[in-house]
Amino acid sequence: ELILADGGSSRPETRETLLHFGLSDSRVRVVFLEQNGGISNNSNACLEAARGDFVALLDHDDIIPPFALFEVAQALNANHHLDFLYSDKDMCSEDGATRFGPLFKPAWSPDQMLSANYLTHFCVTRTSLAREIGGFRACTDGAQDWDYFLRVVERTANIAHIPKVLYHWRLWSSSVSSGIGAKPYALAAQVRSIEEHFTRTGTKATIELADDTTLH
Repeated sequence: ELILADGGSSRPETRETLLHFGLSDSRVRVVFLEQNGGISNNSNACLEAARGDFVALLDHDDIIPPFALFEVAQALNANHHLDFLYSDKDMCSEDGATRFGPLFKPAWSPDQMLSANYLTHFCVTRTSLAREIGGFRACTDGAQDWDYFLRVVERTANIAHIPKVLYHWRLWSSSVSSGIGAKPYALAAQVRSIEEHFTRTGTKATIELADDTTLH
């Protein structure tokens, strides 16, 4: 199923489009919210509505190939104990015609996760675990996915990397894909996410931002 949250959109054509797809395909489910609660609260509304054993995260500007869900299902069938999965990615032009900048991610690397959110999108989590940790936290909006991943991996070591490009991140001006300038508040949210991870895990560490810090 594909679950979409409409955060109180004021554009009638947006609601009409969502209703059209929701009525034309039973696999598309739309959650209409009275107001825009921000990325975390809107995402939590989708998480609450999910009926599957696993949930996959996608940004509004992501594209997934037709075989993406098959690769995830195959990995889960091979190991029923997995709680969290992620894949490689690349970028694509705004019109989706050109793909570039592939990122071939390492196997699960806790140390790398403290330096950059190399997981980003199309990560799959066991639904019960996603709900157990409370989903996303609005206080980390801008780095809510990084914060979410850190809390997930604090609870499980059953993590798998699917070494295939399973999503394409669209490059456009209002997205972080274009650079940190699109969401300057995200750096503070990143620092908070890591600091609170250290607190929860009892890790004595400090955070320093390099001069060339970028958002990942």
